Amino acid sequence: MSNLDLEEQEQLAELKAWWRQYGNLVITFITLVLLAFAAWNGWTWYQRNQSAQAAGFYAELQRAARVGDAKAARDAAGTILEQFPRTNYGPMAALLSAKVHFQAGDLKTARAQLQWAVDNARSDDVKAIARLRLANVLIDDGALDDAYKALEPATPEAFTAAVAATRGDILALQKKHADARAAYKQALEKKDLLDPTLREVIQMKLDSLGQS
Repeated sequence: MSNLDLEEQEQLAELKAWWRQYGNLVITFITLVLLAFAAWNGWTWYQRNQSAQAAGFYAELQRAARVGDAKAARDAAGTILEQFPRTNYGPMAALLSAKVHFQAGDLKTARAQLQWAVDNARSDDVKAIARLRLANVLIDDGALDDAYKALEPATPEAFTAAVAATRGDILALQKKHADARAAYKQALEKKDLLDPTLREVIQMKLDSLGQS
């Protein structure tokens, strides 16, 4: 029995010695883990709360878009872009708001909304959609050089045909027929990426330019 007590006392002494040496480090580590966990939970809650609020304003934007209320659309989109820009609703709001304003003939606001999406969207696909739409708005606004520049950045493979076709439209309007034909042909080479109806339209545009 005395031997057992002695072993227990030795183990306890070793534990106390270890704790004196490493106890503060252990407490610090546990504290940091708990703080990190609390911070993560706080950030997750904040993100969910931001998304929930943005969703409400996006629903207002959708209602405004359905009835063509450009002012209400601008107000709802403005709130999302100013207060909740890092949520997924930011680029979506910019794209939808741009559509509403384009249909209302407000090309300046449409351009601004699409440029915001180009500058702030985190998805390359969303950026590509925004650039394509921006280029088409610029074409309607007569800013052909700016429209061409909007399409210069690298684009995901899924959008290469649409980008080439839009470049063809710009070049055709600039009377650069040889370059326009080349762009249309490049688009048609990506036939798997084109809707059949769009493919026919591009072919008609190419045919209308005649032969080189």
